Amino acid sequence: MDPFPKDGESAAAAAAAGGEPSRGAAPSSGVVVQVREKKGPLRAAIPYMPFPVAVICLFLNTFVPGLGTFVSAFTVLCGARTDLPDRHMCCVFWLNIAAALIQILTAIVMVGWIMSIFWGMDMVILAMPLKSNPCNSPVTEGSVCQSISWAPRC
Repeated sequence: MDPFPKDGESAAAAAAAGGEPSRGAAPSSGVVVQVREKKGPLRAAIPYMPFPVAVICLFLNTFVPGLGTFVSAFTVLCGARTDLPDRHMCCVFWLNIAAALIQILTAIVMVGWIMSIFWGMDMVILAMPLKSNPCNSPVTEGSVCQSISWAPRC
């Protein structure tokens, strides 16, 4: 049997028989798959901060593990939103403090240092949509940002 069938029927037959479809064959069905990331409570507690603050936290986390995460915990008290809307502000604050302590305590074996850098990168990634936000003020009824889908909502 030819390892690279020429037509669509033989490619489908090869795939059904357990073989690989040919490289040039188009997929036979148009299935759309949506993937949604499930975040744990610590990861969901990372605050959406302004871009410059997130970059500073990444810098701090890179050189002193957990320090940027500790600073980001205080942005929650200043009103930064998180992916945990059903939790109280103080609970989210303590979750961020716990993440900072984990990073500090495990930095000795390099795990905390790597975790701290990735945590800082997540802060910057979460701040990316906010970077291009033209509104510096909170969203109010009738404002320009109310109709923009990425505008922060309270």
